[in-house]
Amino acid sequence: MHIARTGQAVAAATSVAALAATALTAAAPTAVPHTLAVPAVVGHTLVHGVSSPLSSEQCQAKWQINCYSPLQYRTAYDLNALYRKGVTGKGRTIVIVDSYGSPTVQHDLDVYSKQFGLPSTKVKVVKWGHVPAFDPKNSDMTGWAGETTLDVEMAHAVAPAAKIVVVETAVSETEGTTGLPEMMDAEKYMIDHGVGDVISQSFGATENTFPGFAKGDFSSIKKLRYAFQDANRKHVTVLAASGDGGATDLQADGKTYYKKRVNSWPSSDPLVTSIGGTQLHLDDKGDRVKPDSVYNDYGSGGGGQSHVFTRPSFQNGVKKVVGTRRGTPDISMSAAVNGGAWIYSSFDPTATGWDVSGGTSEATPLFAGIVALADQAAGHRLGNIQQRLYDLSSYRSKLTGIVDVNDGTNNSYEGVTGYKAVNGYDLATGVGTVDALRFVPALVKQKP
Repeated sequence: MHIARTGQAVAAATSVAALAATALTAAAPTAVPHTLAVPAVVGHTLVHGVSSPLSSEQCQAKWQINCYSPLQYRTAYDLNALYRKGVTGKGRTIVIVDSYGSPTVQHDLDVYSKQFGLPSTKVKVVKWGHVPAFDPKNSDMTGWAGETTLDVEMAHAVAPAAKIVVVETAVSETEGTTGLPEMMDAEKYMIDHGVGDVISQSFGATENTFPGFAKGDFSSIKKLRYAFQDANRKHVTVLAASGDGGATDLQADGKTYYKKRVNSWPSSDPLVTSIGGTQLHLDDKGDRVKPDSVYNDYGSGGGGQSHVFTRPSFQNGVKKVVGTRRGTPDISMSAAVNGGAWIYSSFDPTATGWDVSGGTSEATPLFAGIVALADQAAGHRLGNIQQRLYDLSSYRSKLTGIVDVNDGTNNSYEGVTGYKAVNGYDLATGVGTVDALRFVPALVKQKP
């Protein structure tokens, strides 16, 4: 995929407006490795500019795909009972990091929320560095704007009362910068200033494209880990999309796939929870007509062994699957385009309206919403959830809210053989997906 402190986090911080002003001078780029980070959503939006959302039956007739509303997702992930208990993400903050952002993100969220009868929320924007003026004719900018829109609307769909902070970074390929150092600088600043309980990253770069990789020198990746190390100390949960290239991913040109199994960073980082993709099979109410399968249509859920990181201790219980390496993903949410999410955007005047999008860039903010719910239920940040996640999975009980994805589908893609969804942990969907009504309290109760 060349592309996702205890108490009231934002209340304890200075205002986001003040942070934005500071960020303009604070964001001097670090030494830049020549590795490209672009949004995961690029190439995975099938429907553009529809005047209003359609039913799945209408989508099937028109495009031969299912398309889902947030109301269907809420039923599918058993969220409504949590909302009735007051668990809505209130008092928690989700930080979303995207280059350029979208100039219409607040308006678009308001339209999206009104369409589906959701309360809207104020999106606070931090401009990190000298973010250039938005140009709707620049495909790089519109790609990131689409990603920003998807991230915000999916996070809000799951955690409607959570605060959302969008951090826009000033990537400009014409100046030779590649995005990742700026993104990590921005994340560290947000963490150090107490802004956010969970960070959602719907971007990444293939490990093999980093400088030195071919010679076994992984320092260019490891020098970028400082934000995650900081998050680990400050108990901020960090998520990243596992990618949309199945067991392979894109080469440095951003167009050609490797003909072998590869992995991507930051998803492969042991300090990050890697979010894979499933395909939901729902009726119009959001009830399942059959169990979830692996996302594999206009992309495929990323997963496999890292070539940079060895097996972390939290994966010792699944060492028969991951071997001596860090395995991804850790857990999965909806990502298939056939079963994609309705989103609304107006940043491109030639394509204003409703789109259907998928990708692990959808799955990641969905899970960010789940973490925000769990943080609210706990009354504090859960921080790094990896050990909790794998311990819960080992119990193999419905009470944990972890739902195994084991239908035998796979994440093979672009001619590279992937991995099957089988009983227990696998490199297609991780430990599986969630029933939030059970998962949220189980995650809170589980000792880290």
